[in-house]
Amino acid sequence: MPRFFSLAVLLATALAVATGTASATSLASDPVQRPNPPDAVGIRLVDVPADLIKDPRARQYIVDSLKPGVTVKRRIEVSNKSAEALHVAVYPGAADIRRGSFVGAAGNTGNELTTWIKPGQLVLDIPAHSRARDTVAIAIPKDAAPGERYGVVWAQVSGRDLGSGITLVSRTGIRLYLSVGGNNPPRARFTVDDMTAERDGKGRAVVHAKVHNTGGRALDLTGALKMSQVSGSISAGPYPIDSGKSLAPGQSTSVNVIVTDQVTDGPWDVSLTLKSGLLEVTHEARITFPKGPGMAAAVLSHPDRQSPLNWRIISASMALVLMLIATLAIIRPYRRSARGDDS
Repeated sequence: MPRFFSLAVLLATALAVATGTASATSLASDPVQRPNPPDAVGIRLVDVPADLIKDPRARQYIVDSLKPGVTVKRRIEVSNKSAEALHVAVYPGAADIRRGSFVGAAGNTGNELTTWIKPGQLVLDIPAHSRARDTVAIAIPKDAAPGERYGVVWAQVSGRDLGSGITLVSRTGIRLYLSVGGNNPPRARFTVDDMTAERDGKGRAVVHAKVHNTGGRALDLTGALKMSQVSGSISAGPYPIDSGKSLAPGQSTSVNVIVTDQVTDGPWDVSLTLKSGLLEVTHEARITFPKGPGMAAAVLSHPDRQSPLNWRIISASMALVLMLIATLAIIRPYRRSARGDDS
């Protein structure tokens, strides 16, 4: 696996640590109560499609172009590089390509592709310095929309409970690049073209967003709006959008959000997250509410390019990783000393 993806995996795992799926503050002094080393588990692809045998990417990753209704299977091999038996979880996770990097999502985050993937064994018990094989089945639904999708097949080890509910997690994965062809309509997509701020006749703040269905599937929209004051530390929301909004392909509509709290005119940075099925998009804009009843000028919105990553969490996570590395450096001399005393 390329070194830059290993770093992305480490970052994704650290993000999971910071957001509560796993957490750590310190390591126990008892050398028996230690986490598995970060590189304890390896994973590789065993099968390569015959028509991609000359493609170096297909030797490392699951790369395929399939039609709706097709099911394929790929064998993988998971290795235990540690001196102890490991209980390894195998599962699919979401991924995306952002800013020139392939990034696996934190924790057990899924997407449309992960619902099509089923490992033969969800758990592998692998003896020390041994390997085990598993089969990953990918079943493309008959109504799958054309387009490329990204994911990861993860091999994950959860360390022993170090006390106080602390569990350390390490994982590594194989990328999936799956292109779906066929004549089905395009996948669900939409844009939020602009947002408008209003004060209604009751003095309430209202945000309107113009949504355009640019895909090939009907949309049933849900979602919510969050607000943060530009000059200050005040945040507000989330406020739900009005319910019952459905859009056929090519249609547009206005999604409305009533701000139920008393808020100043602003300006405000607003973040509108809309969902339809497994599709989720967050759009941002800067708005200012009118002083009295009326409508302000429309403001162009843009996708949140950092979603779903939060760079404050990432910074804290990297600090946590450095702390764990430093602590392991302290534990190892202790282990060597303990072995010397026993001999």
